[in-house]
Amino acid sequence: MEAVRCLGLSKEYDGLLALDRLSLSIEEGTIFGFLGPNGAGKTTTIKLLTGLTHPTAGQAWIAGHQVTADSRAVHGIIGYLPEEPAFYNWMSGQEFLEHVGELFGLCPKVLKSRVDEVLGLVDLVSAAKRRVGGYSRGMRQRLGIAQAMINKPRVLFLDEPASALDPLGRLDVLNVIRALKGQTTVFMSSHILADVERVCDTVSILNHGRLVTQARTEELKEKYAKPIFVLEFEEPVAGLAARLRALPWVEKVEATETALKVFARDVSTAKRELPQVVSSSQVGLLRYELAMPSLEDIFVKLVGDDRQGGQE
Repeated sequence: MEAVRCLGLSKEYDGLLALDRLSLSIEEGTIFGFLGPNGAGKTTTIKLLTGLTHPTAGQAWIAGHQVTADSRAVHGIIGYLPEEPAFYNWMSGQEFLEHVGELFGLCPKVLKSRVDEVLGLVDLVSAAKRRVGGYSRGMRQRLGIAQAMINKPRVLFLDEPASALDPLGRLDVLNVIRALKGQTTVFMSSHILADVERVCDTVSILNHGRLVTQARTEELKEKYAKPIFVLEFEEPVAGLAARLRALPWVEKVEATETALKVFARDVSTAKRELPQVVSSSQVGLLRYELAMPSLEDIFVKLVGDDRQGGQE
């Protein structure tokens, strides 16, 4: 069954098109990664799907309920964590969750059980009695996920849930999201590719309000599975990078001062000729590796191709 469906969804602000005829289908139980650069239209999409704003054109459905026509039913079956959630800092974590549960109309017996359940889910049981004002940023994000899960939503919307966290805080939040598999459908927007690669089954890439691609994460990697040559050197290699870019079997070279990533049009030729080119440059080689592309490499390629296509 489709958890989320949108058809030709568009949103215009003061004559500027923030979202351009977006069509998506997300199966129930999926952890879905919604990728795009800042300003691509990710937050606008979430606001449209949660009924916080209305589309200029197009339609959307959550678990079969049309968002604009049946908004009350939709609000009862979704959870939402905005990019910058707000809390009552004078409340304890437990009190805040009880307050949210009361807003959803949960009876006292169900509410107590559900609060205990979501506190355990986000690993905040030991901090339940502490005031939210004393929580770290990572703890506040996990509390935000807990409040979004209090009503056992069919679909959970997370807008950049880990973008402002330190590495340990990010890891904690991602572990919580991974643990939601099988409990709900997760729609997670992010511009952090490693986070999406770590937890998401399916990804879509949005750029300038347009859908670039949608596929299962592994299928996307397989489609763009051409290996990348990773080289590190003892000294600067600007001259070598320029030589490689001029070769017909080289598609692209990404360079830092002492390292190169070589993307080949013809991998067989690259395997044969790249060592010879490097050797003739007489630059000390520290590392030579053939690596498969990450989701970040694929994202950069697709968004770059989309930008070039839009300029033509």
